[in-house]
Amino acid sequence: MEYTVQKLGKLAGVSTRTLRYYDEMNLLKPARINSSGYRIYGQTEVDLLQQILLYRELGMSLDHIKQIVNNPSFDGVKALNAHRSQLLDKRQQLDKLIANVEKTISSTEGSINMTNNEKFEGFKQKIVDDNEQKYGNEIRDKYGDDAVDQSNAKVQAMTQAQHLDVKQLAKDITSTLAVAFKTGDPASELAQNVAELHKQWLMFYWSEYSIEAHEALAQMYVDDERFKAYYDKEVPGTAEFLRNAIVVYTNALK
Repeated sequence: MEYTVQKLGKLAGVSTRTLRYYDEMNLLKPARINSSGYRIYGQTEVDLLQQILLYRELGMSLDHIKQIVNNPSFDGVKALNAHRSQLLDKRQQLDKLIANVEKTISSTEGSINMTNNEKFEGFKQKIVDDNEQKYGNEIRDKYGDDAVDQSNAKVQAMTQAQHLDVKQLAKDITSTLAVAFKTGDPASELAQNVAELHKQWLMFYWSEYSIEAHEALAQMYVDDERFKAYYDKEVPGTAEFLRNAIVVYTNALK
């Protein structure tokens, strides 16, 4: 079975503009171009598009997807099994949030009592589950199971006030970093304030502070394309600036 770009777009529920963009970025090339100049897609391309859309559903960037599917060792069956596992985790997260909402409704109606901590259990569990889904294997290999389990336990034990505080800290880091970046000086007072805020944010998750671990994390923000894309999404170079600011900060602590 072969498809033109319009037929494939209709089949997959995506626009022809999206498919043309995937072609331009060498993410999904057509099997051939016919004599009339139309893109023609075969079964291989249909299967690949399914993989791409599944990765997108899981929140992965197009650049990261491209690196995965263009890797010579890419295994479609293995990838589908991974998709299934991640989607089941996502469903479990949603089920927990639904249960939390239903419990809140019952509490509001007066049929049960619900503590303030219970109201935030679903959100805290989602933080843990999302982190495990995205980075679990990597951080466990890097820091060990004990450190990761302790961090997860600390998140789940957060009070309502702590949960709100850590969210506010994350916003403060982002806004202050944007202003500090404009100075161009990672040693500036503003940049060092960002590094201090970043340390405070980390301590909501870490059981103890380590200069070496802080530096390693800052370096990962530059080396790992997922983190780099997050910090550089507004202004390229922000991830490197944050890394440099943290290095200045940690050097002052040595």
